Amino acid sequence: MNAPELSGEMIIRGGTILTMDDAATVWDDAAIHIRNGVIVDIGPSHTIKAHETGCRTVDAHGCAILPGFVNAHTHLAMTLFRGIADDVHLQDFLRRVVAEESETLSPQRVYTGALNACYESLLAGTTDALDMYWFPHEAVSAGRDAGLRVHAGEAFANFPTPEHTSVETKLDSLNAADRRVPWLMPHSVYALTEDQLSRIAASAQELGARIHVHAAENEGELATVRAQHGTTPIEVLHRTGLLSSRTVIAHAVHLTDNDISLIAEAGASVAHCPWSNLKLASGIAPVRALLDAGVRVCLGTDGAVSSNTLDMWTTMRLAAVLHKWRDHDPASIGSRAVLAMATRHGAEALGIPGGGVLAPGMPATLQIVDLSGPHHSGVGDIWSQLVYSTHPGDVRDVIISGVSVVADKKVVSEDVRRPALAQ
Repeated sequence: MNAPELSGEMIIRGGTILTMDDAATVWDDAAIHIRNGVIVDIGPSHTIKAHETGCRTVDAHGCAILPGFVNAHTHLAMTLFRGIADDVHLQDFLRRVVAEESETLSPQRVYTGALNACYESLLAGTTDALDMYWFPHEAVSAGRDAGLRVHAGEAFANFPTPEHTSVETKLDSLNAADRRVPWLMPHSVYALTEDQLSRIAASAQELGARIHVHAAENEGELATVRAQHGTTPIEVLHRTGLLSSRTVIAHAVHLTDNDISLIAEAGASVAHCPWSNLKLASGIAPVRALLDAGVRVCLGTDGAVSSNTLDMWTTMRLAAVLHKWRDHDPASIGSRAVLAMATRHGAEALGIPGGGVLAPGMPATLQIVDLSGPHHSGVGDIWSQLVYSTHPGDVRDVIISGVSVVADKKVVSEDVRRPALAQ
């Protein structure tokens, strides 16, 4: 692919397009016409024509074209700690990680760890990441420099943090700020009092912020929350006002029937993180029951310290296979369902306008996946091919709002991207 462009026209031609629209439309030998970062036409290749001289054509023969992935729960800068707390339960994991964070983290280190995570994510087809971590502005800055869209906000916890700022100080600062705050991130209900949780909910309402929170991750957490609050983590979120259509709950592994009903009634989303849940022996989220209740389920990798990878491809594959076993039903969660979780459902949960779907009028945010490798031979169904056979290394190009951020399997440098963004 040539140098990225935002203005003018571009046509991606010859690939198989998965639009991820309501009808799960797929076109073979198809094309996407992009102008000024927006899709203006999409369909069979012979129907898509350029209307201006100088229109750039991208050859996608032998490739699949689909929306970029949305990583709906991660801690980007935890690439710094990959491997320091493997093969332990969640509570031991947290003790090790919190101690390491307190001793070593600084804004600059968060930027460095997040920048590496952004590159890892982009090369695997991820265009958006919901990041919960300390010094959130550093992760956003790293995303801007790398080309990844990082969605972040202030995190709150009463345990010692590298920011050395109290929950009350953060809340007072938020309430005094005359600005829109995109996200507020209470770490968990066990890390805060109910009064603090209620104040965060009130601030979110006042500032128009979305909420991201860990909840119901393992049995140890349930016992702690019951001792502190007398009920389940989901019920605490409900009674403190934190459970709403603007809430993304990470994990949601151990849920009662009432918990599922509360999540569904609130319109909240769940970020399913199968790798870290299995690796920490936390359990398996009841995804089929959540879907049956009408809950939007998306996918997250969690941080590289607990999952060791930010790869949404293996996250999709594990999610699909895991629930076949859990539900004793090979059709429980199919390839179409997990692709929707990784794309449009994640975009909906994060409130990304027009995200996760390829259609006229939508932002041109997509990935082009090379299907020529030997591990793709003999596959007859494109959905199965992508979910069960594709590797991160198959991602050839990534485009975000019409700007190339990965070209020919290499991250496009900032000095090349920046002029296109400025147009």
